[in-house]
Amino acid sequence: MTASTNTPSSIITDSYFDAGLIQEGEVPNADQISSGFRKLGDLINLWQTQGLKLWLLEDLPVTLVAGQGTYTFGQTGTVIMDKPTRVIDAYYEDVNNIRRPLIPLSWNDYVRLSQVTQKGALNSYFVDKQQSLLSVFFWLVPDALAATGKAHLIIQKQVANYPALTSEMNFPQEWRIALRWGLADELATGQPQAIMDRCQQRSMQYRMMLEDWDVEDAPTKFAPDSRSQYASGRFR
Repeated sequence: MTASTNTPSSIITDSYFDAGLIQEGEVPNADQISSGFRKLGDLINLWQTQGLKLWLLEDLPVTLVAGQGTYTFGQTGTVIMDKPTRVIDAYYEDVNNIRRPLIPLSWNDYVRLSQVTQKGALNSYFVDKQQSLLSVFFWLVPDALAATGKAHLIIQKQVANYPALTSEMNFPQEWRIALRWGLADELATGQPQAIMDRCQQRSMQYRMMLEDWDVEDAPTKFAPDSRSQYASGRFR
């Protein structure tokens, strides 16, 4: 089915009906539309932080500069774009199109680096998530040879905000029913308990069904953390 009903207007109208606030054939008034528009935006901004959201993933090539280890992504960053929500993975590609994976670093890993300005071939990356910028620090800092290749970040983009009630949503059509009942759950506050319970149960049911479905088709593989070869403990 490819009917274009995945718009804020249609979702808001169905949600008000599901929450028992309008009757069959009625349409929300101007105040209800305005409130539903805001709450649907809040819901989408929250839901994009849950799960993987495969359609938001993008391979972002980063042009490296010799001697520059940190690259920022956002409206005021070294790379001008909407701030990505996260970095899922990363790899380096040299001038011969040969790829090798980069190792993610945590804050703990990053602060334990003894020489953050050391130059050489990239092997790791550290992501610093801030309010308006996402910063990525590559280590080693690329030298002249490393800068001839590119770093690639597998990022999760932000969901595009819809400019109008009739805009097509930046969610696939199969997500419509979950968005509809999620909004209905938000709108049902103060309604009879049976209606609130129904909206809450269906919202949770449909969202969890879609979160379980929104995974890669390839099987997940686990590998030992290559950083463990550089660490040793007190106990043997």
